[in-house]
Amino acid sequence: MSCYEIPVETLDDEDAPIGPSLSQQSGKDPVKGKKEEEDPVELYKDFVQLTKLRSAPNKRFSWTVTDRLRLPVSTFKMLAGREANYTGRTRFSAADESHVLSKYFPFSGPWSVDQLKKPVYISQFSADGSLFVAGSQGGHIRIYDVDRNWKVRKDIEAKHMRWTITDASLSPDQQFLVYSSVNTIAHIVNVGSGATESVANVTEIHEGLDFSVDGEDEEFGIFSVKFSTDGQELVAAGNDDYIYVYDLLANRCSLQIHAHQSDVNTVCFADETGNIIYSGSDDNLCKVWDRRCFTRGQASGVLIGHLEGITFIDSRRDGRYLISNGKDQSTKLWDIRKMSTNTRDCPRRRFTDWDYRWMEYPEHKRNFKHSNDQSLATYKGHSVLRTLIRCYFSPEYSTGQKYIYTGSSDSCVYIYDVLSGAAVATLKFHGAPVRDCSWHPYYPMMVSSSWDHRIVRWQFPGPAGRAAEVQRAKPGARGRRTRVFYR
Repeated sequence: MSCYEIPVETLDDEDAPIGPSLSQQSGKDPVKGKKEEEDPVELYKDFVQLTKLRSAPNKRFSWTVTDRLRLPVSTFKMLAGREANYTGRTRFSAADESHVLSKYFPFSGPWSVDQLKKPVYISQFSADGSLFVAGSQGGHIRIYDVDRNWKVRKDIEAKHMRWTITDASLSPDQQFLVYSSVNTIAHIVNVGSGATESVANVTEIHEGLDFSVDGEDEEFGIFSVKFSTDGQELVAAGNDDYIYVYDLLANRCSLQIHAHQSDVNTVCFADETGNIIYSGSDDNLCKVWDRRCFTRGQASGVLIGHLEGITFIDSRRDGRYLISNGKDQSTKLWDIRKMSTNTRDCPRRRFTDWDYRWMEYPEHKRNFKHSNDQSLATYKGHSVLRTLIRCYFSPEYSTGQKYIYTGSSDSCVYIYDVLSGAAVATLKFHGAPVRDCSWHPYYPMMVSSSWDHRIVRWQFPGPAGRAAEVQRAKPGARGRRTRVFYR
């Protein structure tokens, strides 16, 4: 069961007007702030309209009955309309294609991809979907060739691990992989080399990237690391309250920001320019940083609404919208035009005696809401406990980003409709928390990974034959230590 909250009334699907665009806001840069408060109704209408432009079929493919209820547009009718050239384009638009492809949910299965020796923390497709990366506790990373029947392309034994692989990211050209752990040094591996086995500094060199600033000996751990779109920079988040930018060409840390008042769990670039950075922390805040006007270590804006720490942030890659998973058991949708420039109303931790790593969230507190919540929408139903559960927008090509999906500590994957908030699918199989999951950028396929050591894929309509026999892990098999010491 999902709980969906928006600060505006329900909108008519076709009559929702377009809100003010970024270029229409009196020439103001949305990241530098605004003179007056944006109308939340208009901002939400803007998001609805933009989502439908990406995922809804052309109106000429459908018809309206007398009571104005719009009937679903079947794939058959769209194909017939394309052949009859209803739209005058002689072909489908990107939104038409997304509408057709979004009907095919990856809920069939699961089929086994692999079973590692320890809990799996990272699972991600490459940008083109040809490679898949999985990282587990103990420093084991595998890169699979998806197009070659999931053959292991690279089997990596990481260096200088503390507890687990916290994050891993492929370069845009898919030639390099950077991975991090709970220490100050991330490592980069050449995944394009011919050797399959890659043992750190034994069979291959894993170059160390030191994120500590010259002259500082303080130890910290890196919880999140991401490549920029041009592959020349890395952005990282640390448990020392800082975020970092590493210049790969200069081979040094080029920017260090005291970003938050607690551990920074997640960080990412907002879009392909690399100018704007989003960060999320255990101080309950999401912050927006614009490197073009960065002065005195001040964030360009703060997004207030979560009542507990932020575990993950995913950008819609348009420089405007993002989602975040929070330990208050919710995912929130944000528009940075609604951000605040002051932190006087920022929430403080409500339950100081509560620790999400081994305690259940108090049931009677699940419906609490911050009085100055700036989010556009809130999605509830999944569980954000035990570990830093991740959430994402669905692929633009196949769904028009009309869904969001997230792992969950109750061993499931949840998929929500981003506009209605309905839980449109729940993938149940694993016997332990699902920290990460990844939707293929083009195919109706999703891969989930779990602390039960298993990596499985879900597809539609699924490969020929029956799903492989996969034994369900016993919920009690993890042991107490696995539940406590992790990030």
